[in-house]
Amino acid sequence: MQCPFCRVDNDRVIDSRSIGEGNAIRRRRKCLACGKRFTTYERTEEQPRVVVKKDSSREAFSREKILTGMIKACEKRNISVHELENLSAKIEASIFEEFDSEVSTKVIGEKVSEALKQTDHVAYVRFASVYREFKDVKEFLEELLPLVRPRLQPDNGAISEPAGGGAMLEPRAGTSSIASALGTAEN
Repeated sequence: MQCPFCRVDNDRVIDSRSIGEGNAIRRRRKCLACGKRFTTYERTEEQPRVVVKKDSSREAFSREKILTGMIKACEKRNISVHELENLSAKIEASIFEEFDSEVSTKVIGEKVSEALKQTDHVAYVRFASVYREFKDVKEFLEELLPLVRPRLQPDNGAISEPAGGGAMLEPRAGTSSIASALGTAEN
């Protein structure tokens, strides 16, 4: 494999591990010429999938685009790139199982949204706010309320600490809960 730094084809594999559901191998390599390390991925070659965009244009499916979007959504969150690589590999495997040739961006966006929702609510809301193109705050709150509501405590309206960490939200004086403060989003 050619080194991306010095372009010499003389390296050694120093670590190999399976990623996703075993459909890819991640290899750490060390260039014997310059000593720098780099990562390569090995996947089986499959029939390409075509993504149908909102404007009906088509382009080749790219797992890297999914990963890039997830990395942006998870910026400054406690989620490793390795975990996001695994999620994107699972999404890719799901798409290749369910669709033979074409898949819409809507389906891909929903799969990424669901994966992020299960992983980190803040990342999910970030991704959904771009993907779903909310037109106003009401649409945004309609997406946010189902995430907040289960953690509301009936006694004081405080939100419990989420599994992935995050700030505690307390209602302002005079409100019994976050839901009542945001109640206008339900109308």
